[in-house]
Amino acid sequence: MEYIIQTEGLTKRFGKDIAVDGLNMLVPKGEVYGFLGPNGAGKTTTLRMLLGLMKPTSGKIHIFHQNLKTARISILKKVGSLIENPSYYPHLTAYENLEVLRKVLDVPKARIHEVLEIVRLSDAANKKVKGFSLGMKQRLGIAAALLNSPELLILDEPTNGLDPSGIIEIRELIKRLPAEHGMTILISSHLLAEIDQIATTVGVIAKGKMIFQDSIEAMRKLARQRIMFTVSDGERAWRSLLAKGMQADYQKGKIFVSGISDKQVADAIRMLVNEGYSIYRVEDEKSSLEDIFLQMTKEKSA
Repeated sequence: MEYIIQTEGLTKRFGKDIAVDGLNMLVPKGEVYGFLGPNGAGKTTTLRMLLGLMKPTSGKIHIFHQNLKTARISILKKVGSLIENPSYYPHLTAYENLEVLRKVLDVPKARIHEVLEIVRLSDAANKKVKGFSLGMKQRLGIAAALLNSPELLILDEPTNGLDPSGIIEIRELIKRLPAEHGMTILISSHLLAEIDQIATTVGVIAKGKMIFQDSIEAMRKLARQRIMFTVSDGERAWRSLLAKGMQADYQKGKIFVSGISDKQVADAIRMLVNEGYSIYRVEDEKSSLEDIFLQMTKEKSA
């Protein structure tokens, strides 16, 4: 597998505080990599180091197979970014804002229309930015990040503060970019539900350390599935199952059995019915990705 970003032992200290601690990040080409962690976990500090805005205390950063320390300019020419809030001139139109940046980047004028089309702001091209909604401003920030036709796009909490429709707009935009424009995207968030909707690969950071890094499918597999039985005389029924050698838990009048096959579920039902218990309900109960994330970060805190 080809990796667009590889970090090795990436560390950043501020005095005695360690913001990022020995981070080994692998961002595969052409994927949306969700960089996930609670606020204050070290996400923004990591992104700033990847963009050369902050020097690491130690460790290595390779982007496009080049060392950021020695090839910073050539790397950053192929990177677009939106860190925290986008900056713009409120008294200028969307087009004029992008024209200012276009002159700095020295890209063709036609590119302004292209990026406005990508972020679906063509109709607002000649409107002053001070009248834009927060979602429109965020899309303009992404348009600015796309002006230099980047191969890598780095977005720091791009849906922060947006209303539900604004979040959906940004989410749909991010999902389209890799397929339509061959881009790799690194997106940070503290909201797992958000990352679950768009990422293909995920890295979880807590207290500056990477505590999980794999595909989103691998993370979903960590969701433990349990079968929940609601039956008459629950505690006695639970003891009956234990006596028959079945591993089960009893909580608040319900019986929980983990990791059993459909046949074992059927056997448990037959056993309970034969012993005279009434079965009111049999349900699948799966840990959500949110539960897994909270468990991971709690274990790290502990």
